[in-house]
Amino acid sequence: MTDTPLAGDTAITRPTIKGHIRENTFAGILSFMRRRYTKDLAGVDVVVSGVPLDLATTNRPGARFGPAGIRAASVDLNWEIYPWGFGPCDRLGVIDYGDCVLDPHRPDTIHDSIVAHARTILASGATMLTLGGDHYITYPLLAAHAEKHGKPLSIVHFDAHSDTWPDDDDKSLNHGTMFYKAVREGLIDPKSSVQVGIRTWNGDCLGVNVFGADWVHEHGPAATAAKVLDIVGDRPVYLTFDIDCLDPAFAPGTGTPVSGGLSAAQAYAILRRLVPVRIIGMDVVEVAPAYDHAEITSLAGAQIAAEMLCLLGAQRGSGSDAPAVGSEVGEHSQYGSLPTDKVE
Repeated sequence: MTDTPLAGDTAITRPTIKGHIRENTFAGILSFMRRRYTKDLAGVDVVVSGVPLDLATTNRPGARFGPAGIRAASVDLNWEIYPWGFGPCDRLGVIDYGDCVLDPHRPDTIHDSIVAHARTILASGATMLTLGGDHYITYPLLAAHAEKHGKPLSIVHFDAHSDTWPDDDDKSLNHGTMFYKAVREGLIDPKSSVQVGIRTWNGDCLGVNVFGADWVHEHGPAATAAKVLDIVGDRPVYLTFDIDCLDPAFAPGTGTPVSGGLSAAQAYAILRRLVPVRIIGMDVVEVAPAYDHAEITSLAGAQIAAEMLCLLGAQRGSGSDAPAVGSEVGEHSQYGSLPTDKVE
């Protein structure tokens, strides 16, 4: 790697959408993982885009700066990812599409603007990896994905909050009620959906399968992932990760932190076991850099987004067939191996 010449501003100069090019982490134009900034969707496998919204927060605003924070924190992920042993962008054509254009002075236009943004990308056949923004953005994203893939979808939802509190106002912007609306509208199937890390009380989670933070702490990542795989089966799944699923020790930079959450290591260990999941869309939300310390929340958000890309990269494999879980890094590797355990 040290013999590879340094390049600069590869977000605009890189010749291809695949591969990684060596660039100083402290310099250059900031795109996600140094991907090409472009609106050209030809041949693209995954589109990374930001939705800089925080008008739907119920506590601290600031998630509008989340996409920029995650992009800045992703500069050191522009190569092979531990412990996968491969760079997802060597297997997938990934671009940074920039941010969805929103008018904060016309909140009634927000939902439709996000839906239109997603429709354009999904029409190309690419998979979306969206950087939030508060968690409300998942609601219009689900609407667009359900149009593309059929409804209802299943969700795998990492969060401190269920986000299924009642709200029958069609025009409201609320990051705590959008899954209530999504269930009521038939966008998601609660019986085949899972929430992980929940630790705030809600007397009615509308039939969604909940594995709270206490359950994860007691049973561990392997058992949690096994439950997820069993519940979602081979259904189309939208994967959404609210950064406040992590304990504030690992993610202080968020709008509604709740103590007692998952560690970053626990979250990564669960995610890495989800290779068999049929993922049709993904997001990372609620990173609010203004409340961060030493960028640890943005770093976690960037790592989670990279892990999501690795899931798709593992499914793609080095050829046309998806590998078995754990096959990407052999047991004799100096880095160890991906989890291969099975829990009944």
